[in-house]
Amino acid sequence: MAGIDALADRLSAYLGNDQVNLVRRAYFYAEQAHDGQRRRSGEAYVTHPLAVASILADMHMDHQSLMAAMLHDVIEDTGIAKEALNAQFGETVAELVDGVSKLTQMNFETKAEAQAENFQKMAMAMARDIRVILVKLADRLHNMRTLDAMPHEKSRRIAKETLEIYAPIANRLGMHNMRVEFEDLGFKAMHPMRSERIRAAVRRARGNRKEIVAKIEESIQVCLQHEGMEGEVIGREKHLYSIYQKMRGKRKAFNEIMDVYAFRIIVDKVDTCYRVLGAVHNLYKPLPGRFKDYIAIPKANGYQSLHTTLFGMHGVPIEIQIRTREMEEMANNGIAAHWLYKSNEDEAPKGNHARARQWVKGVLELQQRAGNSLEFIESVKIDLFPDEVYVFTPKGRIMELPKGSTAVDFAYAVHTDVGNTCIACRINRRLAPLSQALESGSTVEIVTAPGARPNPAWLNFVVTGKARTHIRHALKQQRRSESISLGERLLNKVLASFDTNLEKIAPERVQAVLGEYRQEVIEDLLEDIGLGNRMAYVVARRLVAESGDDTLPSSEGPLAIRGTEGLVMSYAKCCTPIPGDPIVGYLSAGKGMVVHMENCRNIVDIRHNPEKCIQLNWAKDVTGEFNVELRVELEHQRGLIALLASSVNAADGNIEKISMDERDGRISVVQLVVSVHDRVHLARVIKKLRALKGVMRITRVRA
Repeated sequence: MAGIDALADRLSAYLGNDQVNLVRRAYFYAEQAHDGQRRRSGEAYVTHPLAVASILADMHMDHQSLMAAMLHDVIEDTGIAKEALNAQFGETVAELVDGVSKLTQMNFETKAEAQAENFQKMAMAMARDIRVILVKLADRLHNMRTLDAMPHEKSRRIAKETLEIYAPIANRLGMHNMRVEFEDLGFKAMHPMRSERIRAAVRRARGNRKEIVAKIEESIQVCLQHEGMEGEVIGREKHLYSIYQKMRGKRKAFNEIMDVYAFRIIVDKVDTCYRVLGAVHNLYKPLPGRFKDYIAIPKANGYQSLHTTLFGMHGVPIEIQIRTREMEEMANNGIAAHWLYKSNEDEAPKGNHARARQWVKGVLELQQRAGNSLEFIESVKIDLFPDEVYVFTPKGRIMELPKGSTAVDFAYAVHTDVGNTCIACRINRRLAPLSQALESGSTVEIVTAPGARPNPAWLNFVVTGKARTHIRHALKQQRRSESISLGERLLNKVLASFDTNLEKIAPERVQAVLGEYRQEVIEDLLEDIGLGNRMAYVVARRLVAESGDDTLPSSEGPLAIRGTEGLVMSYAKCCTPIPGDPIVGYLSAGKGMVVHMENCRNIVDIRHNPEKCIQLNWAKDVTGEFNVELRVELEHQRGLIALLASSVNAADGNIEKISMDERDGRISVVQLVVSVHDRVHLARVIKKLRALKGVMRITRVRA
């Protein structure tokens, strides 16, 4: 009873009497519901909901969140239905409890798949009411504080999950205090020895540092008084997990990290922040390139502050953060501070709250686009660790992106269509590679072209979840349409030998065959044929099988390929066919058609199997560039590579790759990969190379 009275006292400082009584009512309801249940530590179960509500009270959360905290385990653990809570405490509280309950069923013990599925539920619940995640975070925090009662294996698993998901979410919502506690508690459970050693080292170092910290603090205070400014100066301690991360990530010794002294100066208003900055820059020399203005450009999670690093006395580095009281509250409690400062229930969310909403909206969009839940959680995890860079659009709008973002990430952040049709970029008005990592302060301009498509290679360098998800989605769509188109051509080619085509076959016959193959629409069947999962030969036989004639006449002649078939047509690396070479198509399950040369050794066994291979020829309007490997034997001479390059260039060819090995001191063997249009073009290139002095032999390499 004392527990709820003490909490009610604290709540009455910022909530009305009626609201405090509602929280009390929720407590008594939970106490009754959990009657007889005990925690693993032996205490009555109701101490847990009370502790969760107490954590939320520290953040000055509203009464509905506190009621949901009291009741958050009722649906799951006591068999009381959501409807009963709805009748007792209203729809909002019942929805919050239901949202948190769904999250509590996040059973991470099973597989990554289950973890991902549950994380998707969390995104949905958060989208309806952001307070769901705040109650869940408080619930997790109390569980982490009482982790010692758990068996070792389970506590390690919970700690890992906290460090991977919950600490980053707290960070994303700007809740610094909670993030730090999550990280330190998680670190202690995951690596008890390392944690204890660093803790002991920090205790020892603190004794030695006391004097210097006091001196620096005093000199800053004197400086502020001299300038006639009010400000509170606080020495800042680095938390254990961040020390460990820096030691591991930056390979720094403990002493190097502890040599930096950190202070926070808290002032009354924004204007004073900049005046204090000027004063401390006068007091100690600033370190170039280490000043950051997060007041003008807040971090993605709403964090605002001025950061600067100074050379203090005896050259010790001093890190200083300058912010207002409100910014301090926002920095520590993040989105929860929104409830502390809001004056009107109905006003539109702004600042931190709006940012959090924006983030949740982004998470939902990722969920809708992701192929499966694992892909979704991979994207969200990337999104949860943002170290931002700030870049400008050509019109001067600021875009914030995670560190390491490229122009393609920027394009997708502007708009999905801009990303999908992006072909080049200008960084600070100069053409730059799309894969170049962006730096803060750059102006980025995207060049688009109608009809352009995402390149699969982009997946190797994009870092934002949004870009990755949209590229995958667009490639799937592109692959599907190309597979359908190829499948239709393959099927019609076989049907032509029956003097028919797909359009002439009766719809009921098509439906019957679709039923046999358990496909819903003809496009699905054509896609399967295009991807090589079903043989056009067999499907055609089923479509014309009414007559009872099961034999298939010989094919009507080869299928023409244009070189623009896209993702479902690839060229074998073993024999590198080019237009003009006699070719044959091998249908590879899931990959579509692989084009080989007719005499390629790799398909000699299946060459005449009509189910696996199909006769092809090159269309008259074939386009594109094709790679060919040449082996050139010639006398060793100076400037050899330059000579070969200029000869290939003179024949309008392009060298993609070059490597050289000497056979003996006199003769060199050069392997060239050259891109050409067709056999005629290749002949021109070889002719130019033969004309070089000392060339003894040129052969086209086939594996």
